[in-house]
Parts: sequence; C-alpha cells; structure tokens
Amino acid sequence: MTGASAGLGAAFCRQLAGKGYKLVLTARREDRLRELARELEQSHQVECRVIALDLSLPDAALSLCKRLENEGLEIEVLVNNAGYGLAGHYTDPRWESHAHFIQLMVTAVCELTWRLIAPMQSRRKGYIINVSSLAGLVPGSAGHTLYAASKAFLIRFSESLALENLHRGVNVSALCPGFTWSEFHDVAGTREIVNRMPSWMWMEADAVVAFGLDSVFRDPPRVVAVPGWVNRTIALLMRLIPSPWARGIARRMSRHFRSQNAAV
Repeated sequence: MTGASAGLGAAFCRQLAGKGYKLVLTARREDRLRELARELEQSHQVECRVIALDLSLPDAALSLCKRLENEGLEIEVLVNNAGYGLAGHYTDPRWESHAHFIQLMVTAVCELTWRLIAPMQSRRKGYIINVSSLAGLVPGSAGHTLYAASKAFLIRFSESLALENLHRGVNVSALCPGFTWSEFHDVAGTREIVNRMPSWMWMEADAVVAFGLDSVFRDPPRVVAVPGWVNRTIALLMRLIPSPWARGIARRMSRHFRSQNAAV
C-alpha cells in the first residue's frame, strides 16, 4: 500500500485489514504510518510492516522491492495510491518539481507494478489497484497541468495490463474517484475553494475504497471503476457529447470549483 498514511490510503489499509490481510504500509511520514499500524494491529490482529519511503525519488521503488524480497514478503494486493496535486500553471513550478511529480505519479507506479506482478502471475493470484481519478476521464483544465494527464495515463495503463493478465490470475483495476473527503485538498491548498461545492458532489473515503475493492476482487474485475452515480454520470456525458462541447463544459464548470490550484 503506497500513500498509506492518510486519506484513501488509510481507508484502504483499514478495509484490507478487516478482510484479514497482512499489510505493508509505505509513505513518507513514518510517524503516521506507525500510528496507523498500531491501530490496525490492535483492532484487527493483523501484522503490519512499515517502510517509510519517498517514492518521488528515482531509487525508492527498487529499494522498496528489495526490502520486500529480503524480508520474504509476497504481495498479493498492490494498491498504487500515493499522489498529490502540484499547484499552479505549468510554467509556475520549477522543472524539478514536475520531475518529482512524474516520478511519483507515473514512473513509481509502473516500476512497482513491473517488479511485483511476475510473482503474482507465477502464483496465478494477485490484485492491482491503480488509484486514478475522474480527472483522467474528463477534459483537462487550467492548473495542475500534469495531474489529469497522469491520471489518464493510469487508466490506459490499467486497461492494457488487465488485458495482458486476463488469463494469468491477476486482476487489475483503475479506481477513478471524483471529489472525496480527504486531506488531498488541504495539501493542495484548495480547501476553501472546494468547500463551496454542493455536498452531493462529494463521497466519503470509505465508500470509495469499498467500491474499489469490490471492483478488483470481482471476476471479471471492473477495469475502470468509477464510484458514485454523480461521477459515473459525468464520465458518461463526457463520452457521449462531442469533444469541443466537453471541453467547453469543463472550462465553464471549472470556474465554480477550480482555480489554478485546484484538482479533482
């Protein structure tokens, strides 16, 4: 579990622990990981390993996989959840900030999947959830320029990976939540903006995670899993109407909930 210290990551940990899974928790904040591990061990009597790493660093994914191998840990469920939003227009941050963002949101996901999927295939049992976003299914808008692009990549990556593993015992799903109550918008600095949005557009993290787990565990899995009727309606409309119209709607709607610093 990457990005396990808060938000959707912590919700994934609690629900997987409730199903009896032993957990490997990975994120940057070791203190929060250890606090969550203690909670899960006490409430669910499951073993939890804490590996604090910054997956935006180029050697972090390899280091994580070597730790798993050295400790004899086999991964049955991989949840690629770590992520954040990089505020501003494309030329605002330094390139180094974009490079770290791409490393975390795209490269680390691909590398962890590449290194961990072969043993799943050998055992003919495994599950991979790539936490994408509704932003990957709708036209992009100004601000957080790489966010929607990275999430769209995860969707296409998951679709191809699911087809490759159709008969290899590995289920793959891209979970595409919309607005979800979590720390994401606090970290991105957009809490004041998104709090103006109507409550019916929001989902609780537990409901999103329950849908994501149901999607990947079912046979066949939901390869592109969009939780909530609001999000599914938006995704459907964006597919049905002409692309120029969709971009126009996204541009107008974004004025209500998105500044240059906001992201779904």
